[in-house]
Amino acid sequence: MREGLLPSTVATVLELQTSGDKARALTELLGEVFDPTETAVSAFEVESGVTTLSLNAPWKVEIYFATHPDEEAVRDMLRPIVGDSIDATPFTTVKQQDWVAASLEGLQPVRAGRVLVHGSHDRAAVKVNDVAIEIAAALAFGTGHHGTTAGCLLALDAELKKRRPRNAIDVGTGTGILALALAKQVKRKVVAGDIDAVASEVSAHNARVNHAPQALDLYVAPGLRHAKANRPRHFDLIFANILAGPLRKLAPAIARALSDDGTVILSGLLEMDVAGVVSAYRHQGLALAKRTSREGWATLVMKRGGAAARPRRLP
Repeated sequence: MREGLLPSTVATVLELQTSGDKARALTELLGEVFDPTETAVSAFEVESGVTTLSLNAPWKVEIYFATHPDEEAVRDMLRPIVGDSIDATPFTTVKQQDWVAASLEGLQPVRAGRVLVHGSHDRAAVKVNDVAIEIAAALAFGTGHHGTTAGCLLALDAELKKRRPRNAIDVGTGTGILALALAKQVKRKVVAGDIDAVASEVSAHNARVNHAPQALDLYVAPGLRHAKANRPRHFDLIFANILAGPLRKLAPAIARALSDDGTVILSGLLEMDVAGVVSAYRHQGLALAKRTSREGWATLVMKRGGAAARPRRLP
């Protein structure tokens, strides 16, 4: 299960509202149990007029299933976290035409610096100097996706104002948005990997749609377990927009692949997960350079300068 890319088809959706700490627990549980190619989850804070984030603020969790699940089994799994209210929460069957329409409605243009991520229905929003990234609506995600992606794109915009990366990698590339945004601006190929072969196909499709078929050097493997990615001290920019658990596990591999003057941009984590992720990377010799928040999701920019790295087996 991952934030940022839905199953290629969606048959059933389960929506519920809960607190931030329970939303995190649900995300972690579902990510451990379900096949990431068959199920996806979105969790984001519901706008309530409150300016500060809180563990007790209302959060919306959306769980997408490629096939209709065993409803009672899912309820039994979630009940210890959300309580008996799960028994009254309906599973919604989604028709294919309804899903495409919903995707079109949810995929609003996302602007971050010069980059504009948009669907084909919003081509008119592209301005002359924009770095436009067009993503097929049926392959895009919702609000949570935009929060993490926009956070990474803004961090990239700030990085490009300082320097132009020579060797970059997008770990867990999903739809390939981040890698494409970088490749189109620096005119260099970007390594992009994902554990899911469907994600790689989607990224290749999006590269073609955006007239950059050679922009991505794609691979399919967990994390950095591939010859294109497992290159010590090679990458001066690393993206990882996934979830908090995988981000922590990938800390040793990412730190090993990062060049001495490199930058790591991390997202896909809730605000309450920041401390644990920062700690994991600090133990690998990286320090937090900047932290931002968007739609309840945090984006971290990290550079070398933390504590001495602790030896650990490559994930």
